[in-house]
Order: sequence, then structure tokens, then C-alpha cells
Amino acid sequence: MSQCEILTTSPTGWDEFVLQHPHSSPYHLADVVQVGARAFGLKNYFIVSRNAEGAISGALPLVEQASLAFGRFLVSVPFFNYGGALATGPDSLRRLITAAESLAKERKVQHVELRHEQPLAGLDYALRLDKITMLLDLPATAEALSKQLGSKLRSQIRRAEREQPVVEIGGRELIPRFYEVFRVAMHELGTPVYSRRFFETVFDAMPTRCTLVLVNARGAVQAASFLVRYRDRMEVPWAACMPLAKPLALNMRLYWEMLKHSIEAGCRQFDFGRSTRGSGTHRFKAQWGAQPVQLNWYYWLAPGRELPKLNQDNPRYALAASIWRRLPRWFVNAAGPHIVKNLP
Repeated sequence: MSQCEILTTSPTGWDEFVLQHPHSSPYHLADVVQVGARAFGLKNYFIVSRNAEGAISGALPLVEQASLAFGRFLVSVPFFNYGGALATGPDSLRRLITAAESLAKERKVQHVELRHEQPLAGLDYALRLDKITMLLDLPATAEALSKQLGSKLRSQIRRAEREQPVVEIGGRELIPRFYEVFRVAMHELGTPVYSRRFFETVFDAMPTRCTLVLVNARGAVQAASFLVRYRDRMEVPWAACMPLAKPLALNMRLYWEMLKHSIEAGCRQFDFGRSTRGSGTHRFKAQWGAQPVQLNWYYWLAPGRELPKLNQDNPRYALAASIWRRLPRWFVNAAGPHIVKNLP
């Protein structure tokens, strides 16, 4: 007889099911689901549907977050671009959703957020369609990529050569220097910064999938990124640069190095990460030839609740960002990690 379980630890066979599912992401893997628990002390749940033989037929990871500003909610999964329910068919999906709703009521949350790339047929939930990801199909060689980028973009990449940049591609040992750039960039944006421990925890959860890229010039790291590979797609969840990097085109050099590394690693697609359609980041990614792919974020809402606005379109968010940029860097470096753990 088929059944569904809500667990606080991953069951045997979870990762095996995730890895064989065509719509899975690295963020469905058990160790990655637990990043929030290990880095911030958050609660995580593994909802599992089983078929009549007892084999896993559906998997839905959820992480609980809560803040004074935005209330309590469950997300699949926070901090990353992808998540949501994985099921072998509509019956398994229905059982996962029913169990998630039961958990939501038990935990008294205001909403459940499911982050999907593919749409879910038959799910009667509120839906956000304001986010897209930008995907670039990669050619077989860096030379072929250079030709398809066009002369204007190639000249911008070459502009960085005047600074004689030194590029480093490596692993966990580069996180401290990546983090120095990342936290400066987040302050400039008015966004609370993750702790360095968060990035170390992400890396440790999938060490064979993560790579860091640094571009050094004028005696310091000027641009840096954190890459995650899954199957034949390379994704850049986090990239940042110092204020000096853009006028020197070192941010362009960073993206060129990421794309070249992805081709050399045998990837067939590069994921520039999510953007709001029509935004500046959308336009930046489009110039590389990346094409928009709709993201489908579904929401179960508690009675009387509206679709959450945990984004920069929320006036409350914009005001907070404006204030945050004016605060001293020592303060935001210390306070940011305590705030951001409850932002999905």
C-alpha cells in the first residue's frame, strides 16, 4: 500500500531517487537540503512518497524559516534557485503536496514556497512568474564561443588584459578570498551577507560539484564566483566584484573564465542564475547569448494570507536596502548573517 512520510532526516534511498529523476537539482540532495540546519540551525524536513512495493516514488525537501518581518514559512529550498517536488507520477505528487499542507498547518506557517523550473500540472496554487533563469548552450570549444559572442563583447573582455589579471580556479581553499569580495559587493547592494561558514557548508555538502574562480589585479581579488555543476550544466549561484572591477572590465573577464572553464569541464550548458525579467542583471546575462527560461514558483497560502513579497519590488525591502547601504561595514559584516538566514 502506498504511503507518505514526513521525516527530519533523509531516508535510505533519497539521493538515489534524486539522482535518477530528470527534473532534480543538486539542491535536492540530502546534504544540501541540510545546509540551512548546519549553517544556521534551521529545521529541515524530508517528505517521502512510496509506492506499493515500498520504493520511493516522490521526494519533497522543505526548510522552515521565520522572521519578525515576514513571519514563518516553509521553502523548497531556500538560498538556491531550484527545489520543489520530485515525483514519478500524479498520485505521488498529490501525496507529497497533501503531506506538505499537513506539515504547514501543524507548524502554523503562513505559506509554503516550491521553487520549480518546470511547471507542475494540476497544482492549484498561487504562482509567481516574475523570475527567470538565463541559460546559454555552450559550443564544443572556447574558440567557438569567442566567435559567437561578437566583436563588442570580445573587446570588453580584452579590455581587462591591460590590468594583467591573474586567474585562479580552485576549491575550498579559495573561499576566504571569494568571501572578502562577496561581502563588499553585498553591502554595496544593500543586502545582508551570508556568513563565510555558509559557503564552506555548501562546498562541504557537494565538494565534487563546486568550483571557485578568482580574478586578481592590482594586488587584490577584484572579481570572484562560486560555481556548482550538476549533470552537464554549470551554474553560477554567486558572483561578485569590487567597485573597481567594472570600469576595468574585470567582471567581464570573470564571466569569460567561467564560461571557458565550463566548456573545458565538458559542460553543455551554462546557467547564469535567476533574474527579474527586464532588470539590469537580465540584460547583462542576455548579452552573452543566454536565453530566458521561465521559473515557476508555487505557493500554498494559509487562509487569509496573500502572496508573499520577499523581493526587491517590496517597498519595505527597498527601504531596508537603502538603510543597510549606509550602515558601517563592520556592523553589516557582523549582523548580516543573523538576518539573512531567515531570507529565502
